[in-house]
Amino acid sequence: MWYSRDIEDVLSDLGSDPEQGLSEAEAAERLEKYGPNELIETGGRGPWEILWEQISAPLVVLLVVAAIVSAFLGEYTDAIAITAIIVLNAILGFVQEYRAEKAMAALKQMAAPEVKVRRDGVLKQISSRLLVPGDLVVIETGNRVPADARLIEAVNLKVEEAALTGESQPVDKQPAALADEEVALADRTNQVFMGTVVRYGRGRAVVTETGMQTELGKIATLLQTVEQEPTPLQRKLARLSKRLAIATLGIVVIVFVAGVLRDEPARLMFMTALSMAVAVVPEGLPAVATVALALGTRRMLKRNALIRKLPAVETLGAVTVICSDKTGTLTENRMAVDTVVTATDDWRAAERGASTTTSVVESHPDVALLLLVGELCNDAEVEHVDGETVAVGDPTEGALVLAAERVGLWAEDLQERWPRLAEVPFDSDRKRMTTVHRVNGEAPAPGVAGVLPLLKSAGSTGVLGCTKGASSAILDVADREWRAGQIVPLDNRRRDEIAETNDRLAGNGQRVLAVAMKMLDESIASRNDVEETAERDLVFLGLVGLMDRPRPEVRDAVARCRAAGIRPVMITGDHPLTAAYIGSELGFETTRDAVTGLTLEKTSDEELEALLNETSIYARVSPEHKLRIVTALQRSGHVVAMTGDGVNDAPALKRADIGVAMGITGTDVSKDASEMVLLDDNFASIVGAVEEGRLVYDNIIKFLRYTLTSNSGEIWVMLLGPAMGMPLPLLPLQILWVNLVTDGLPGLALAIEQPELDTMERPPRRIQEPVLSWSMIFDIVWIGLLMGGVSIAVGYRWWLLEPTETAHATWGTMVFTVLTLSQMGNAMAIRSDRESLFRLGVFSNMALVGAVALTFVLQLAVIYVPAMQEVFSTVSLSARELGVCLVLSTIVFWGVEAQKWVKRRLKRRREESDHPPAAGKNPVQ
Repeated sequence: MWYSRDIEDVLSDLGSDPEQGLSEAEAAERLEKYGPNELIETGGRGPWEILWEQISAPLVVLLVVAAIVSAFLGEYTDAIAITAIIVLNAILGFVQEYRAEKAMAALKQMAAPEVKVRRDGVLKQISSRLLVPGDLVVIETGNRVPADARLIEAVNLKVEEAALTGESQPVDKQPAALADEEVALADRTNQVFMGTVVRYGRGRAVVTETGMQTELGKIATLLQTVEQEPTPLQRKLARLSKRLAIATLGIVVIVFVAGVLRDEPARLMFMTALSMAVAVVPEGLPAVATVALALGTRRMLKRNALIRKLPAVETLGAVTVICSDKTGTLTENRMAVDTVVTATDDWRAAERGASTTTSVVESHPDVALLLLVGELCNDAEVEHVDGETVAVGDPTEGALVLAAERVGLWAEDLQERWPRLAEVPFDSDRKRMTTVHRVNGEAPAPGVAGVLPLLKSAGSTGVLGCTKGASSAILDVADREWRAGQIVPLDNRRRDEIAETNDRLAGNGQRVLAVAMKMLDESIASRNDVEETAERDLVFLGLVGLMDRPRPEVRDAVARCRAAGIRPVMITGDHPLTAAYIGSELGFETTRDAVTGLTLEKTSDEELEALLNETSIYARVSPEHKLRIVTALQRSGHVVAMTGDGVNDAPALKRADIGVAMGITGTDVSKDASEMVLLDDNFASIVGAVEEGRLVYDNIIKFLRYTLTSNSGEIWVMLLGPAMGMPLPLLPLQILWVNLVTDGLPGLALAIEQPELDTMERPPRRIQEPVLSWSMIFDIVWIGLLMGGVSIAVGYRWWLLEPTETAHATWGTMVFTVLTLSQMGNAMAIRSDRESLFRLGVFSNMALVGAVALTFVLQLAVIYVPAMQEVFSTVSLSARELGVCLVLSTIVFWGVEAQKWVKRRLKRRREESDHPPAAGKNPVQ
């Protein structure tokens, strides 16, 4: 472990000289041995492989067969329509999948193009591709780290590692060896890693790993080896297509054999059997699924959720667990002052409301003084962008400046009025920073007037020393304390209280800084002992707790998730205490402390599955840990959504049933590895997306229930008629016509149905539940039987009255009409599984009303237009005959409505038995 060894040993093992670096000859040999310092793409799917996957799916194969059969029957329009659907779906799927494979390209772009390196004792700038283990590199503010390296020297060095580890704030780096043999990636403070960014300071380091051997390279390997799981909808449709293929074959054989045994012409029976096969296949399903998914995508876009892969819309509706990164997803991704604790005050910045300088100075004068000193002892600057004040520099220092500005202590005015005379920079040994300022009492800056008397009362001689740093480091050099405008001795009892307060704030996930001051004289600016003088006998002002705050809307979003039966899980690279505090603030359920990555490494797969039920918070985890947690949840039967914004999230995003990347702070890698991108980086937007996902699935199921029950009616007509001694009730073209007009526009109209009232109040559907559930199979049988029975009944009645060849055309037309119009009533009633159409509103889906009306008009044209009569072998019906058809065709509608009424009654009874009325109450009231 490079981080646990002294730098001399590291340099020795790497064969590198701390002053000269490598020679050019040695570097060339190592480049030949280790290869270029770049991420290498291995495996991956090519365009032809992706295209083959699109056209070889079972349902697509079934559609190909349907198209061939349609062409064989001479129904070229049908064949062309089905082929168009196949081509359209293949193109859409190809584009989506091919784009997802570009994640590797984004990873490769994260390596710095050039780097400063010392070779043969000379500092030169070379391409980062040429770096090898043992090279000495120089890193400075703004640089992207070119490779994994062990620090030799660090001067105020802070590196932002959020994209790699999830750590919400830049990490202080120092070259000293770490004693612990097992240190999480985020805690390796003497190493820097490829792809991270230097936010402050500078340093020198020796390269330890390059290319695919770096931590970023390991993530690239994970990303390439993770298999893309098919969505629940894709798996279910694949199973459905296989079952329909078997059913189709069975129906073709039964109809053909039964007809031949009844001495029907073999050619007619062959054509009829193939027509029935086409009728069984819901060839409109891909079109309806695509339309439903596309409409869901458009609605989600209005809710700031961008869908990259259409099937992801439906998958959201089945999600049972949302694994969320913390930084930038659940939190605001910026440090802010949360708490200020002084000897007389405990001030929560989040509760201050619209504070002004006057109100803070008057009600919290000690807090105002602390914020003033913290703002002076600071290198961050403020900028005003689009009317908003933002800090530039170290996030912690920026948080102090913004907190002071929000209460009216303006940084620019302070810098001008109270200029800095001297400073002692922060270093990792002292763990504190000090600045010295001349106090201009004659012309105070706006907002400072109320604070100035406090300084005068402390005996300021015109020069003020301001110090901030770690609590222990400040207490070491402080002997007094500011208390309500007076300076009092700092005794041991008070020191213990301050230490307890520090632990309390840290336990709440906050980063704690202490602030102190000292009155000095003018000579300090010209002296050589500024540190010894300014950092001795300080006046302790108080503690500041800073944190990356939870987004205010996320708590409600978490509550809505739980109400919908969805379990939120936090998986972060941040500190366990921080993760636990944020989790408790947002309402994450857990029965134990946050589980760390080190604990996960010692946990077997079986133990991990048990652990998943005990906690919803995981901290200090690596990309491998995130991937393992997601996989374990999937093994337990969960449908997993994974949210994230960093490179470290990419493998888990790709492995999850649906990956959700952040649109603003997310890296290109995380976006390309995901199925959905949140444009506002708002966890709350996921809840809206889940509702849309459930709606999409509901509408696809409604279409399936509708089309399969209707197709079942066609099959029953063809089976019951000959069984009752009648000729074939329908001709092949009539079967295809019914299939075309009923599965077409009405089916598409069901795809735009609005969500039902309980969409977000019911638990997620079970992922194991097949598309053809037992309740749907029951509906397919009984609704189809009712539809077929009613259609045959009218034909049987007319056939008994006049069983002649001439009358055959009349009763055949009536069977044809009743079957077609019955399916329209079925479409209207099946809009909801439980609610009555009249409660939903007959005209609440105008597209369906229009589709039903158009189908009715087309059916009348088939009956009464001579040209169509000739094509479809129909005859004109009398007013009485048409009236009989219209009345009988409503029976299916009333039958489905009656079934829903029974369901509602049973549900109410169950609820009453689960929650009986209180004693003395009349249940009718």
